[in-house]
Amino acid sequence: MADEENKGIIIFGRDVSKIPCFRNSFLYGIGGGVLLGLTHFLFTSKAVKSVNYSVYSFSIITLGYWIQCRYEYTKTKFEMLRLQEALANRALFEGTEEDRPKEKPELVDV
Repeated sequence: MADEENKGIIIFGRDVSKIPCFRNSFLYGIGGGVLLGLTHFLFTSKAVKSVNYSVYSFSIITLGYWIQCRYEYTKTKFEMLRLQEALANRALFEGTEEDRPKEKPELVDV
């Protein structure tokens, strides 16, 4: 029973619920596409053109948010890996000669 609850959506053999940024990208894309399509329809009353605007805006918003979100995700992940490495080195060198704080140079007023 617990396996059925945790089972996500499988597309091309991959669970998309575990892909970072996937859900938000599509939610913002769908919302933006519907909003822009309806707005275009209200002003022009052209159904086919409004559907085209809706699909185009969905595609652009989804792709744009996906790229931005994945960039931020990757940058954060890289910083976290660097921090983990620094903490591991700190624990490794604690109490040794390399652990001593560096002397700060004195500032001279000119």
